[in-house]
Amino acid sequence: MNSSRPISRSGRFLTGPAPEMTKFSESVSFDYRLWKHDILGSIAHAKMLRKIGLLTQNELDEIVSGLTKIAQRIQSGDFQWDINLEDVHMNIESALVNLTPAGAKLHTGRSRNDQVALDTRMWLREQLVEIDQLLANLQQALLDLGKRHIHVLIPGYTHLQRAQPVYLAHHLIAYVEMFHRDRERMACCFNRTNICPLGSGALAGSTLPLDRKYVATQLGFVDQRGRPRIASNSMDAVSDRDFAMEFCAAAAILGIHLSRLSEDLILWSSNEFGFITIDDAYTTGSSLMPQKRNPDAAELIRGKTGRLIGNLTALLTLMKGLPMTYNRDMQEDKPPLFDTVDTVRACLQIMAAMLAHTSVNHAACQKAASDPALLATDLVDHLVLKGVPFRRAHHLVGALVAQAEKLGKPISKLTHEELQQIDPLLEPDCLKVFDLLSAMKKRRVQGAPSPAYVRAALRQWQKRIHEKKIKLPPGPYLKWLS
Repeated sequence: MNSSRPISRSGRFLTGPAPEMTKFSESVSFDYRLWKHDILGSIAHAKMLRKIGLLTQNELDEIVSGLTKIAQRIQSGDFQWDINLEDVHMNIESALVNLTPAGAKLHTGRSRNDQVALDTRMWLREQLVEIDQLLANLQQALLDLGKRHIHVLIPGYTHLQRAQPVYLAHHLIAYVEMFHRDRERMACCFNRTNICPLGSGALAGSTLPLDRKYVATQLGFVDQRGRPRIASNSMDAVSDRDFAMEFCAAAAILGIHLSRLSEDLILWSSNEFGFITIDDAYTTGSSLMPQKRNPDAAELIRGKTGRLIGNLTALLTLMKGLPMTYNRDMQEDKPPLFDTVDTVRACLQIMAAMLAHTSVNHAACQKAASDPALLATDLVDHLVLKGVPFRRAHHLVGALVAQAEKLGKPISKLTHEELQQIDPLLEPDCLKVFDLLSAMKKRRVQGAPSPAYVRAALRQWQKRIHEKKIKLPPGPYLKWLS
């Protein structure tokens, strides 16, 4: 960052800021990421100024040409960001004024307050589109793993204790469901982000005849019918960061889902479970113990959830006590927002890749799922169907489990005499419930892990996940983006 030039200040000030104040107050070291959207917003604003007669055609052409040159310089890495110019907006405007005198007219009817709100909304719109696609990719990776091992059964757990058998694919589809809700939350966030604040000025609009709807249409702030969507209150427009908080909240929930999936993978890959093996490319060794194979990718994803929650907390705390309207505190909204986007994207990419390189150990899964105790509840259901009240059936099977533990044998291996010692209702036919595959076929309730339901769910989700939740709205800006 260059620090040789004086900061741009109004005629109100007789001296420049102290050097330490310049360093303390600059934001260009992080908000430079908004450069593309700042230029797009400036092009739309300039076209509007031409439309209402505040720029000549020649001035508009010079401004657009100058902004295009600046964009090319930034893309090529040949642009010097200057902290004395404070932020991305002033850096680009200063460079434009150096290219053409018409650049001095660009800020007509505009404040950095509505300008930064516009840039941030446009930037986040693009990120949401990409995150939605990454979520779809992760859903696909889960489905692919489930389809490759569609016949594999594992224990389902409550309290981290073996509970009932489920298909591995059913377990994975549970995460597909979770990530579907994440996509819905991101789509809702996109809808509330897609509102144009430009034209609100510093807080009270402008006495100039600005055409806000024209700018909104140029920049794709439109509804599904192509109607412009503009902020309806100028004070709220410049001080609203709900869209950023909402995104960080949705991202924190997404992070929790990723963390839970990571925890399952970490447990399953341990020697104690041995259900899966994660490829060497996504594990690490130990600097001391040569035998170690650590699921570091999953652990890091689990750990980074803390960052997502922390960023949300930082943003909520930042905004909680601010009076209307814009306050300089709000400059600090971008580091947590940017970090959340970067963290979410990285975690989604790594998780999808890791799942694609994960193998399932069928023998270990089969051994664990074949534990007869997993079907104790099926025996309760069997007795209920014979007319035994549920509470009594539950008590009888509990006593049967205790009897099996006392005798040191599986519940499915108890003899007729041993069954009768508990209760005469326990006839030998009740042991038929311990046929695992038959038991799975009986789980016909919608949402349960029967083989037929799991296959149907895999087919249905295969269709649903590629239905785009978020699309960039139409507008001339799309051509400018390219």
